[in-house]
Amino acid sequence: MLDDTLKGQLTAYLDYVVNPVEIIATLDTSEAAQEMLALLQEVAALSSKITLRTDGDYARKPSFEITNQGIHSGLRFAGNPLGHEFSSLVLALLQVGGHPSKEAQDLQDQIKQLQGTMHFETFYSITCHNCPEVIQSLNLMTILNPNITHTAIDGALFQQEVEDRQIMGVPTVLLNGQPFGQGRMQLGEIIAKLDTNVAAETAKKLSAKEPFDVLIVGGGPAGSAAAIYAARKGIRTGIIAERFGGQVLDTLDIENYISVLKTDGLRFAQDLEKHVSHYNVDIMNLQKVQKLVPASATGGLIEVHTESGAVLKSRTVILSTGARWRSMNVPGEEEYRTKGVTYCPHCDGPLFKNKKVAVIGGGNSGVEAAIDLAGVVNHVTLLEFSDHMRADEVLQQKLHSLPNVDVILNAQTTEVVGANGKVNGLNYLDRLNNTNQHLDLEGIFVQIGLLPNTGFLQGVVKLTEPMREIEIDAYGKTNVPGIFAAGDCTNVPYKQIIIAAGEGAKAALSAFDYLIRTSCQ
Repeated sequence: MLDDTLKGQLTAYLDYVVNPVEIIATLDTSEAAQEMLALLQEVAALSSKITLRTDGDYARKPSFEITNQGIHSGLRFAGNPLGHEFSSLVLALLQVGGHPSKEAQDLQDQIKQLQGTMHFETFYSITCHNCPEVIQSLNLMTILNPNITHTAIDGALFQQEVEDRQIMGVPTVLLNGQPFGQGRMQLGEIIAKLDTNVAAETAKKLSAKEPFDVLIVGGGPAGSAAAIYAARKGIRTGIIAERFGGQVLDTLDIENYISVLKTDGLRFAQDLEKHVSHYNVDIMNLQKVQKLVPASATGGLIEVHTESGAVLKSRTVILSTGARWRSMNVPGEEEYRTKGVTYCPHCDGPLFKNKKVAVIGGGNSGVEAAIDLAGVVNHVTLLEFSDHMRADEVLQQKLHSLPNVDVILNAQTTEVVGANGKVNGLNYLDRLNNTNQHLDLEGIFVQIGLLPNTGFLQGVVKLTEPMREIEIDAYGKTNVPGIFAAGDCTNVPYKQIIIAAGEGAKAALSAFDYLIRTSCQ
């Protein structure tokens, strides 16, 4: 199953295994079990410190546990961890084998101190680029705390369990059989949900920080570039982000960032953080900003307030809060979010195998989603509000060549309908003849563009209408002295990673110029 190149790379990684590792497989006669056995045999053959047993008796078949001899770690994979999850398999082998985690020591200490028996179950798909971080975080918790166990479950393989538990989005995490979280979560977020004292303690530490010269709100490409350019000027620089990497974390492949032939969103985000960390930048992750108070209102420094209660102060602020997926804003959408309404075809597509789904939106993202889903689901209906699709012609040609795809133009989605807690249909208005229509389906993939994350800035800086993007000039200045902005949250045209990075650099240079001029007054 593994090619020679991958075997060579894996062999090099497994050299870091210190303690003997035992893989205990629970198999049946299925094809999936035979594929799992073949994979595990190949992995075990690459290191003398790894042994494989096939006498497991776990309830889910096929599955396997990664542990040390004579110990049941409770770290399990139910399904073949290939695709995006292969890295989770490798990391689990290394960490069970004694190779230290690179996570911050304070997070590791908090994990060890967690009390109570906790069994986590994570439903994933091998095409999901958001799942590995969740699975790797929970695996590490299992390794560090004997009261914690974790099973990563391939939803495409355990389809009946997915149906019974009404899992309609990945990653979905259960704790002791009850819903715990859905979507991408970092280790710190998971710990904070389990230990409510963490947020208050963190807020106290943040509020005690000395004022910054430049404080950047948002950790995507724009914020990262701004932090690097500001730090290189030798001024006190901080960056506060809800999740470092921003929307890049939700991007699959990146092939248009000049000088980088091809990468993926997760790797790109990791490279951003690594580059920022190279400089003297105070990175404050997992913090959502709730309020911005200009210097004119405080009589001194600009204040940035977080949802956790922290208050940070700075001479200048660069807003790089990015954007989020646009919602349809129709009845039923919120009610059935993650219960059939989803925004990531790569992550959640495998959960809708052999089902009927709809894609909302005829731009590049919508057409690409429909093409990808057509290879997995029974049938795709693409609905476009306009009388024509906006996607590139080559994508439209590919779409129309697929036998299980229908395209409906002039279609305005009016309602998501469902029963028993999950989607079973969609209502739309045929705008040509003004008639109401209905589609029976089980999944709706929304791909209708982005909205800026500027809700907390209403009445603080000037926003455009109706998009509510931050209005900036050619230097990245807002209408408020000392406050700058960059990236997808602004009115700069063309929302592209490379443009956001350039705008972040520009905003940092403008902030530095502002600091020099105000210092001289």
